[in-house]
Amino acid sequence: MIPQLKHSPGQTDITRKFLAALKQQGFEGDIGQRYADRLSMATDNSIYQNLPDAILFPKSLTDIVIITQLAHTKDYQAIAFTPRGGGTGTNGQSLNNGIVIDLSRHMNRILDFNAEEGWVRVEAGVVKDQLNAWLKPHGFFFAPELSTSNRATIGGMVSTDASGQGSLVYGKTSDHVLGTRTVLINGEVIDTAPLSRQHAETIAQGATQESAIYREVMNSCHDNLALIEEKFPKLNRFLTGYDLRHVFSQQGEYFDLTRILCGAEGSLAFIVEVKLNILPIPKVRQLVNIKYDSFDSALRNAPFLVEAKALSVETVDSTVLNLAREDIVWHSVSELITDVDGHVMQGINLVEFAGNDREQIERQVAELCQKLDTLRDTQQAGVIGYQCCRELDQVERIYAMRKKAVGLLGNAKGRAKPIPFVEDTAVPPEHLADYITRFRAILDSYNLSYGMFGHVDAGVLHVRPALDMTSPEQHQLMLTISDQVAALTRSYGGLLWGEHGKGYRSAYSEDFFGHELYLLLRRIKTAFDPNNRLNPGKICQPLDNHTPPYAIDSPTRGSFDRQIPIVVRESWRGAMDCNGNGLCFNFDVNSPMCPSMKVTRDRIHSPKGRATLVREWLRLLSEQNIDPQSIDTTQSLSLRTLSQKIKNSWGSRAENADFSHEVKESMDGCLACKACATQCPIKIDVPEFRARFLALYHTRYLRPISDHIVANIEPLLPIMAKAPQMMNFFLTKSWVNQLSRRYVGMVDLPPLSSPTLNKQLAGHSALATTLEDLQALTAEQRAEYVVVVQDPFTSFYEANLVSDLVQLIAHLGYKPVLLPFVPNGKPQQVKGFLKRFTRTAQKSAEVLNRVAALNIPMVGTDPALVLCYRDEYKILGKQRGEFTVLLAHEWLITLPKLSRYASVSNGDWYLFAHCTEVTALPSATQQWKGIFSQYGATLHTINAGCCGMAGTYGHEARNLDNSRKIFDLSWQPQLEGKPASRCLATGFSCRSQVKRFGGEKIKHPLQALLQMVQQQQ
Repeated sequence: MIPQLKHSPGQTDITRKFLAALKQQGFEGDIGQRYADRLSMATDNSIYQNLPDAILFPKSLTDIVIITQLAHTKDYQAIAFTPRGGGTGTNGQSLNNGIVIDLSRHMNRILDFNAEEGWVRVEAGVVKDQLNAWLKPHGFFFAPELSTSNRATIGGMVSTDASGQGSLVYGKTSDHVLGTRTVLINGEVIDTAPLSRQHAETIAQGATQESAIYREVMNSCHDNLALIEEKFPKLNRFLTGYDLRHVFSQQGEYFDLTRILCGAEGSLAFIVEVKLNILPIPKVRQLVNIKYDSFDSALRNAPFLVEAKALSVETVDSTVLNLAREDIVWHSVSELITDVDGHVMQGINLVEFAGNDREQIERQVAELCQKLDTLRDTQQAGVIGYQCCRELDQVERIYAMRKKAVGLLGNAKGRAKPIPFVEDTAVPPEHLADYITRFRAILDSYNLSYGMFGHVDAGVLHVRPALDMTSPEQHQLMLTISDQVAALTRSYGGLLWGEHGKGYRSAYSEDFFGHELYLLLRRIKTAFDPNNRLNPGKICQPLDNHTPPYAIDSPTRGSFDRQIPIVVRESWRGAMDCNGNGLCFNFDVNSPMCPSMKVTRDRIHSPKGRATLVREWLRLLSEQNIDPQSIDTTQSLSLRTLSQKIKNSWGSRAENADFSHEVKESMDGCLACKACATQCPIKIDVPEFRARFLALYHTRYLRPISDHIVANIEPLLPIMAKAPQMMNFFLTKSWVNQLSRRYVGMVDLPPLSSPTLNKQLAGHSALATTLEDLQALTAEQRAEYVVVVQDPFTSFYEANLVSDLVQLIAHLGYKPVLLPFVPNGKPQQVKGFLKRFTRTAQKSAEVLNRVAALNIPMVGTDPALVLCYRDEYKILGKQRGEFTVLLAHEWLITLPKLSRYASVSNGDWYLFAHCTEVTALPSATQQWKGIFSQYGATLHTINAGCCGMAGTYGHEARNLDNSRKIFDLSWQPQLEGKPASRCLATGFSCRSQVKRFGGEKIKHPLQALLQMVQQQQ
């Protein structure tokens, strides 16, 4: 039995009082003060971990004014605040131990748009890709690019002055910010924008804090112009935080306070709204992928490529490429980055040309390719080949791979993982190759592996050395390398923070700025935030404040993880390996990962959040010397055990305070769709460690009745199917549904198939043929047979589908055999009955291996159940055997091409694939399209996320509301306007959900194929 975990860090008294007072002031946003809420904001995309005291999720500008006005009263002057956006910072920019203000959950509205003038006004929580998706129909886009664009917020981009690919042409975020609406720490609301110098001087004469800020910034920048010009490097990636150099226009006639806020990392004020410059979308984009024999060759060839007047030149080394090859993303780019015969590709440069004149772009590409031909043929510059991407779809696929490469580095094998701490240095591009040679020499001197990629045109290269941050020695080595790289970068006239802001690296600020200019920054900090209450420890501190900036060797995730025994860490790698990259926060409702995060916008309901909670849960267990591996999860239900569980489950809330409950709540929200197991760059398999957690949690606490029903559904269904009409009589009664909701926790239970599968196939040879009959056949005779593997849902709730599969097999000239129903075990695994699942899987594997020995193809219908054989059955190890159960399309694509059907037109069909299938088998939808084309039909694959059913998740009463909301996010809009009779779904759950909430019954694609075959025979 696991122990009670009630000693998690509490809040300070002043924070509790502040939150109570905040509610009384009319604050309408959400307040997160549980340990789980705070942990979910204790990390970002960096190596650091810093637990905040509370989280606030304002819903409006008014909420932020209420927060700051209350904070300005004398009782709460000691509280510090840190704004937070997408949490994608790689240097701890949004981490602090006060109160975090998260603007991403609610403040994500696009407020105003002017196409004629080319601007858009948004709230700070709008995600970059969300904005561009909204702008696309209008022909515009927000230009600054970054790899985390599908979860990075505009507020975060402004606060770090973010930039990336294409910055030589498009510049940084600050180059596109036309103005802000900002709240100062005293509650004043100010609007910033370029002003005439006279207007700015008029504001500076007032008595408000805004006036004091204008006076200080104007005087400091004017009086120290020469010093600022001397210290600010003449780089595309100029110094971030605070941008003194661009406050005044070149001639000094305009003043813009916005430039001070850009890159300030929330250390000066709360940026609430932003007015952005937007650009017309280029009509033509083409990409040349150039391949090299060494990474050094790729770097040294960059100036030659820049001369081609391209939009951007990006580089990727072989470490990153090889990790991409092992990821699901590679299937989308494999034909665009092919190997070169006789050579090993050690690096690539991606050269993009963009514009509105197709002839000009074609000419630029042709000229570059001609020069590359010469280099390749004469074996110069290390060029071994190249490929051109002339279609927009190809260009976007390449960049999707490049963006994911950042997270893929965290999937490197071994305990040492490539980590960000010196990853965005910038030097003059002409010195980049020599600089990187010396950079690599530092890393090589410590025998470290590392991955490299970046923007060679701007002199920025992302370098992530592989360190095991659970090792105290490697933690210290991180500091040593940081110091050495900082010194090296200064010697080249470069920056340590060329792209991703300062954060915890603010400790180096004075070294780069110099004492005199650093003092100037402190004066500006004092004008905005005299008491050091906004993101303290970042950029600089106010005058007369001696609190040092955060140290480079501040506590990291690794310093907490090392408190967990190595054997436990190794056993729970699914949770331990999360590197915080946050791809699971993707705003796109049509992406499959992660539906619970999308619908709740609560980060404890994301793969990263769940991994974070489980890691802390393991650490707290370790504090009590508990090894989760040693706990017996198959306790016999003795009277003593039962009484103890009842006491633990039904005691008072105070008595039962337990961090395990917070982890359990997070796990209950998981749909077990498994998208994270493939879509996450680190392959964080939440359903796997969720099942293990549930098994351990219920050694102490009672299980709900619904868990036992789900775990026993497979052995119960054959019994229930003996009298389907009687069962359906009760299941369709509203009072039964109400009783089930109240006492069992299940709703909308589907009716059983009537007539049953056996009755539908009565007299068919598929029922009569036994395993023994098949064993008696010759190998040649067996080649005519196909075995249909049953699953509990289609066989007992949708028997007509299995019957249709049998008929389709027969129509295609094969002899179908229906394998007697054998429980799969998936429902047991999902609910954490792991010992029972193992026994079920062993029995099933034994039967399936006997069939596999006959070399007869086995075909199943439901992706979740069929893929369970490939994934969850790995728990059996060698006992699993070598059997393979195919999904319908996997068998169909092995058949000879059906040319006799191709000449007949069968119209348009629309495929909604099961999310588990889409993520685990990324080629599945294209394979279905190919199959349909053989029957003269056009199949449109619909990009939709999760349907919200996910097995029994949608039938659990506590999940009903979220299940509906998830369906409404992507499936409902995609179904609208399409005839239900032409819509297809591969998952039983998906078809059930459409029928439940859409009111329409849709088919499985194999049923559409059967319909076409029958019509044409």
